[in-house]
Amino acid sequence: MDKFKGKNAIPQEEFSFAQSVIAKLGDYFSNRVVGQEELKKSLITAVVADGHILIESVPGLAKTTAAKAISDAVSGKFSRIQCTPDLLPSDIIGTQIYHQETGKFETIFGPVFANFVLLDEVNRSSAKTQSAMLEAMQERQVTIGGITYKMPQDIFIVIATQNPIEQEGTYPLSEAQTDRFMIKEKITYPSADQEIIIMNKIENGTINSKLPAVLTLEDVDKVQDIADKVYVDHSVKKYIADIVTATRYPEQHIDKKIAGYIRIGASPRATINFLKIAKANALMNGRTYAIPEDVKNMRHQVLRHRIGLNYAAVADNVSVETIIDKLVNSVPTP
Repeated sequence: MDKFKGKNAIPQEEFSFAQSVIAKLGDYFSNRVVGQEELKKSLITAVVADGHILIESVPGLAKTTAAKAISDAVSGKFSRIQCTPDLLPSDIIGTQIYHQETGKFETIFGPVFANFVLLDEVNRSSAKTQSAMLEAMQERQVTIGGITYKMPQDIFIVIATQNPIEQEGTYPLSEAQTDRFMIKEKITYPSADQEIIIMNKIENGTINSKLPAVLTLEDVDKVQDIADKVYVDHSVKKYIADIVTATRYPEQHIDKKIAGYIRIGASPRATINFLKIAKANALMNGRTYAIPEDVKNMRHQVLRHRIGLNYAAVADNVSVETIIDKLVNSVPTP
């Protein structure tokens, strides 16, 4: 592990501060949500790495509660957008209203102008409405009436939830839309023991109790700056690049039949996000430098929405996670 260490650019005071912020986020989440440890890790990673996150599961598995828990932990501006088939782009980004008395237009900003934006059931809105978020998520700006308006400069994180696309009334997100999410997390049913804890929390009235915020926007901004200073060795960067390249030329790495299931590989955004996530995970694991495991442990979250499979994969019941595992295992670990 020492071979991945570089010159430590993070002072001890800053490192301790980052550990404190991460611990507070984790404790706050655990007080509001039962179980879902993988989701907790992904949400905190998204906050520390300054990225957007897409959460998928069937209804009722606390997607919204988890997203709200992370945003409630920080005393920033929060907005929730409930996506429906009749939702319009202007309902998200805003619009211009003409005042007859003055003969002028007034710009009304939409709920996207917030630090934390929860897009609830995003794939129940139409493709036109989904596309309204593209500019905001990538360029951190929106265009209303031909005029460009900047989003909150420091903290702007979109937490979107979606139901499986096999359900009725869903509109699959386009590749351009999903690629703008740093992470896609899938969550499953809780265990029987966790169900009992949920029932007990409902009985004693603590399941939906809102706790006061434990962090400020300045705290989050500072921990993101600290994460940027985490050292990533050249060998780890090459490991990232080799993994992403393998998704584009799978026939050179895995069995040709399995490789044939892949319709499209990961974009350069996967490379960039792997780097940011490796830094965030190193910090979350108490290190000032990244190691290959910081990359490998988040392979599904970074790649599952960036690798497109064809109909043959669906017909043969081959999951994208299975293919990701084969691709990553084919790349030598430094």
